[in-house]
Amino acid sequence: MAEGIKIIAKNPKAYHDYFVEDKFEAGVQLAGTEVKSIRLGHVNLKDAYAIVKDGELTVHGMHVSPYEKGNIFNKDPLRPRKLLMHKREIMKLGVKTKQDGYALVPLTLYFRRAYVKLELGLCKGKKLYDKRDAAAAKDAKREIDRTMKNARRGSF
Repeated sequence: MAEGIKIIAKNPKAYHDYFVEDKFEAGVQLAGTEVKSIRLGHVNLKDAYAIVKDGELTVHGMHVSPYEKGNIFNKDPLRPRKLLMHKREIMKLGVKTKQDGYALVPLTLYFRRAYVKLELGLCKGKKLYDKRDAAAAKDAKREIDRTMKNARRGSF
């Protein structure tokens, strides 16, 4: 990614469970204590997903732990949070998810300058055999790399 970007959280499970067709960047509407908690890295994207409803894009299941010094200003850790994108992009994503069987999955949460941004993936679900194929290809690549490394050393 470009400079001025600090990655806070990633969702590696998304790449295991989905084929990522396209990626989009969205701003996240947060409260002050949530931003402080995110700065400390207390966020989890594992079971998060985004939906388009009534022309608005929201992320559900993103867990932002309460800020320790936030007392009464803390919000619910699992509350839905509004995502900020252009109206055209939101409508395009809404049509895709309804018609083509795609899902909107958060991939990465990061700071761009002072703003919290969320990278959304337009994803299609993997079947069990797709996951097995991906695991087999990964193992084969690892074995080839290991063999090549040993060949360069001159021993097998």
